[in-house]
Amino acid sequence: MSVQRLTPSQTLGPFYGFALPYEDDSIIVRDGDLHVTGSVYDGAGQLVPDALIEILQPDGRGRFHAEGFHGFGRCSTRPEGHFAFTTVKPGPVAEGEAPHLAVIVHARGLLLHLHTRMYFADETEANATDLVLNAVPEQRRHTLIGEATEDGVRFDIRLQGENETVFFDV
Repeated sequence: MSVQRLTPSQTLGPFYGFALPYEDDSIIVRDGDLHVTGSVYDGAGQLVPDALIEILQPDGRGRFHAEGFHGFGRCSTRPEGHFAFTTVKPGPVAEGEAPHLAVIVHARGLLLHLHTRMYFADETEANATDLVLNAVPEQRRHTLIGEATEDGVRFDIRLQGENETVFFDV
């Protein structure tokens, strides 16, 4: 019997351009009241105009794949390096887990996509007990916490350099 191996991630090709667009890509909930915005920066502090950001989240009650809610969004950065999603604030999935968005970053120069999380600044109590967030050194946790804005949250992603976003090896 032969050993089955995982299919490796591909950095280049095959290219299926027709499969990249996702219907309503950045709109996770059409009438969502949370706007997640941000920018992607490279190691030199320059905006990345061609990154692809994906988020996965539960609904407001912490349920994945709830009826009428798919919880997935995909958005390319604009030429000026900005991205935006419309959604709802996720609920905690499990006891002791703070509400957060799972974020995946695809960008030029990366051999593999990057995984991170965005936590909410107004969830101080839940953030204080989240096992994943608290496994990150205290001086770096701020890179995982979105800043409250008038209509949502701003979450900038820094691929390298000072204040590099924490990425997880998953």
